[in-house]
This record gives sequence, C-alpha cells and structure tokens, in this order.
Amino acid sequence: MTDTTSMKHQTPLTSGDFTAADEPFALFEAWLNEAIKSEPNDPNAMALATVDPDGLPDVRMVLMKGFDTEGFVFYSHIASQKGRELAANPKAALLFHWKSLRRQVRIRGNVTPVTDAEADAYFATRPKQAQIGAWASKQSQELESRFAFEQAIAKVAAKYVIGEVPRPPGWSGWRITPLRIEFWHDRPFRLHDRIEFRRDAAGQKWSKSRMYP
Repeated sequence: MTDTTSMKHQTPLTSGDFTAADEPFALFEAWLNEAIKSEPNDPNAMALATVDPDGLPDVRMVLMKGFDTEGFVFYSHIASQKGRELAANPKAALLFHWKSLRRQVRIRGNVTPVTDAEADAYFATRPKQAQIGAWASKQSQELESRFAFEQAIAKVAAKYVIGEVPRPPGWSGWRITPLRIEFWHDRPFRLHDRIEFRRDAAGQKWSKSRMYP
C-alpha cells in the first residue's frame, strides 16, 4: 500500500501477531520461511555492513548460509575487503529486506570466524565450478581483464579435473552473534510496526521494546 491508500482499508496498528513474540530467533525463522515462498530470488540475501580503518562504512550483499541461536553465518575470502575489515573490527550489521512481504530485519552484533570444520563442510556442498572460482579469485584485488580471470579459472580447473576440490586456505566464514535484532513490517501511511530485541551479551535474556516507526 502507499500513502494514498484510503483510510477505510487501513490494517490495525497493533496486529497481535509478530509484535507479541518474546524471542527473536523463532520469529526470524518464521519470516524467513515465508520469504522463501514469496521472494523471486535469494530470500537469504542480506546486506552486510562493516567499517574500514578510517571509520568509513562499507556495505555489500552476501548470502546467509546458516543461522541458529548462535548467530548468522556467511562465507567469503579472508583477504577480501570485508574480511580485512572484520579482522580489524569484528563487529557488523546485517539487513534482510523482503520486498514481497514488505518486511525487513536489522541485526547488529559481534563477529567471530567459523571453525575450519564448519568451513570445510560448507565448501564441500558448493558446486565444483564455484569451488574452482574460489581458488581462482583474488577477491577485492584489481583485475587486469576478464580474460585474465578466465585463464586463472582454466588453470585451477585443469588441476582439479579429477577428484574433489579442497577448500582454499584463504576462504572461510564468519558468524554474527546478534546483540540487537529489529523486526519491521510495513503499514499504511507509514504507521509501521517495529519491535527490537536487545541483550548486552550472547547468552543473556532478551528484552523487547516496541519502537515508533
């Protein structure tokens, strides 16, 4: 709906559904499952925000590859720009935006590397061409030409034409352990519903606040 929607079609400000939730992870899972059914592409896509050494924010889209009560996991190259920024300042923010549902979830928290076993297990599930690309790409470094990249891919592909492709030593993952999780749902006339869950440290009990839109 837009701001020109007739008032007689307005939905109640207090919906009595997600705003009554007392724990964020189950609510996130329910919203994600709905997004999987309605989003045309990548319902697990999330914006990842970090900061560089000068404090300048950086944001890019990545794919969440797992979540539980410990946090939200994604994978990439350790030497990439985000990898370097997370090594220097292991804090991050995430944003899921599901346009088809008119919902978003904002997450802020601390970041830790996943274990080697976790990274190995996920890397083994990737398509072989993606595994080869992880070896060939010097992510975030300047690339001479597309042809140079294709040559690097061909060289790695020839090396692993038979057998499994091992995980590159410079490729791994991170887990964002949330301290803040905000759920936002669109309402007519910008009278949106927002609730925020907060805690001071992992493992502590969540507190919940309803926020002005």
